[in-house]
Amino acid sequence: MNQAIRLILSGDPDLLEIVALSLRVSGTALLISTLIGIPIGAILGLRRFVGRPFVMALLYTGMGFPPVVVGLLVYLLLSRNGPLGQLEADWIPRLFTPEAMILAQSVIAVPLVAGFTMAAVLGVDPQLQQQIRALGATPRQEMFTTLMEARVGVIIAIVAALGRIAAEVGAVMLVGGNIDGRTRVLTTAVVLETRKGNFELAIALGIILISLAFVINTTMLFLQRQVSK
Repeated sequence: MNQAIRLILSGDPDLLEIVALSLRVSGTALLISTLIGIPIGAILGLRRFVGRPFVMALLYTGMGFPPVVVGLLVYLLLSRNGPLGQLEADWIPRLFTPEAMILAQSVIAVPLVAGFTMAAVLGVDPQLQQQIRALGATPRQEMFTTLMEARVGVIIAIVAALGRIAAEVGAVMLVGGNIDGRTRVLTTAVVLETRKGNFELAIALGIILISLAFVINTTMLFLQRQVSK
């Protein structure tokens, strides 16, 4: 343990690179999933339309989908013989790149953000929505006001998604390849160093991962208390 702490305090460049890539991949995936998932959850919570139960069933399935299966699907999608792998567009992520890892984590996180947001919106008093409509609010204004009322639940949705993707191993290892200096993140590095018997580095990486989770969740808890006042 002491050697692991000394390794962290030494500011090892390889260690810092792994931490930076982890923050980049998970942070970008969280941003994408938040921008996509919150509107989807709000629409499902506010609107009634044909096929809504089916969409909700798909959403609930996605919330419990094994991450390694998501990684497999993304791998097949981006592989050379896959639907996107045959295209030459610059915006399409390639396997064994951070962008492919971001895509996999986004697919994992979107159902969580959308599902918890939907639950938070459904928990808002229906009379509030009726009052908003009676005042002549547009659908966008109604959605925004309802989300503000359900903001604590929305924050929980974001925290849950971040916790899921930050601790994820299987999907990012499949699509990223755990390549040193390119796609190695905290979780995959812990697995690799443990298999190699380099327990000092593995413990150091684990401490950093837990510390980041603690800081992020403490910050979110603070924000949750602030917005609930």
